[in-house]
Amino acid sequence: TSRNQQVARIDYERDTEPSGRTAEDLLAAVRNAAVDARALVLSDYRKGVVSPSVIAAAIEAAQAAGAPLLVDPKLAQPEHYRGASLITPNHHEAELMTQTVIRSPDDVRRAAQLLHERTGASVLITWGEHGMWVLDTAHGEHAEQHLPAVTREVADVTGAGDTVVAALAMGLAAGATLVEAARIANQAAGLVVGRFGPATVTTEELLRRRKV
Repeated sequence: TSRNQQVARIDYERDTEPSGRTAEDLLAAVRNAAVDARALVLSDYRKGVVSPSVIAAAIEAAQAAGAPLLVDPKLAQPEHYRGASLITPNHHEAELMTQTVIRSPDDVRRAAQLLHERTGASVLITWGEHGMWVLDTAHGEHAEQHLPAVTREVADVTGAGDTVVAALAMGLAAGATLVEAARIANQAAGLVVGRFGPATVTTEELLRRRKV
């Protein structure tokens, strides 16, 4: 459309898991990427690339590097991500993964607890105009917080989830707590959803948001 929004999309693809040399190259790429990393992000688009072996390699590499592994999940079986540091489903994905309905703060809190029980990870559920729900289980403690959305007018949600997980990784890599990183991610997401089409956020924009 004139606002760069999609009306219809048809994809022809194969979503089978990689095998042979392709699979070997993927595993090698995961291990190499983790060598000097301070945070790792695994975005699962359910296209076959993020196979169980790739997930396992990412978990092993992150642990060896002493870096957090953040997973943007798509599989309905959260157990596949056990060993990750943080999973970041949206509320629709959280409903599918927990077989529950999210309509209230109690619902989203229960879904986050269920996801932690099944993955061992901290959980951040993005909840559209309701903001985010954060469950930080690092260091054996459970800290929960609801972060309200920071944008009233939404132009396009394209890339919002990617922005959130990228900002979270940046914050955690810099030494922030999960809640601190989530506040940064919330501000970043608020900026991109107010624009049409895929958008990026600069450091200067985030710093200006901090002063508002």
